[in-house]
Amino acid sequence: MRPEDDVIDDKPMPLIDHLIELRQRILYALGGFVAAFILCYAFSKQIYGFLAAPLADILASQTGQERRMIFTALYEAFFTYLKVAFWGALMISFPWWAMQLWLFVAPGLYRSEKRAIRPFLIATPFFFALGAAFCYFFVIPAAWHFFLSFESPEGAGGLPIQLEAKVGEYLSLVMRLIFAFGFAFLMPVGLVLLARVGIITPEGMASKRRYAIVGMFVLAAIITPPDVISQIGLALPLILLYEASIIAAKLARPKPEPAAAD
Repeated sequence: MRPEDDVIDDKPMPLIDHLIELRQRILYALGGFVAAFILCYAFSKQIYGFLAAPLADILASQTGQERRMIFTALYEAFFTYLKVAFWGALMISFPWWAMQLWLFVAPGLYRSEKRAIRPFLIATPFFFALGAAFCYFFVIPAAWHFFLSFESPEGAGGLPIQLEAKVGEYLSLVMRLIFAFGFAFLMPVGLVLLARVGIITPEGMASKRRYAIVGMFVLAAIITPPDVISQIGLALPLILLYEASIIAAKLARPKPEPAAAD
């Protein structure tokens, strides 16, 4: 039985009012995304420079010469800046539309449910940012070093093998990697939440550890480029996070309610 103070802080509403509230929250979320998109497009060149910095630093340290990126279609650079602005808007507006979702769902939850979910709302942007930062500062430089090691000053027939990266392809790869690592690092949040509500148990997670490890390597092979560096760079942190999730799930396990007195 729930305690007397564990109530839903909301009044019953007809279905049409719920739909109106949902539409309002969706419009607020879209408005925040549009505002973030306009802001990011105004600084799209700076965002591009930030995303291209790992490659530029490696090329400058290896060759000591300025290198370039190319685009082969007249509209490619324009659409690349649009893509960069869209990517930046998603990153910036994520807390905003997540808050709109919470404001729509929260009135229908009990107070104890709200207290249980709030820590996961705080942890979600933290773990996403942690995964994105890990990808940008560690995995991407290592992967770029690996790929650039295949450059040759004198290739077959005396012709050099040198990178001429396309702007659109490079930025698509970087943004896909950052999003992949960010969402993959949300795994502990989802697992601990499922354990908190009783859908899974820490013992079940521990017994399925070998299957989880295989699944993580398969997932890393799917969402990362076909190189060993980025695949291992994603799989190993996921394995560590899975082990940490087992410990956190034990701590977050719902405590058994005391038996009711006769």
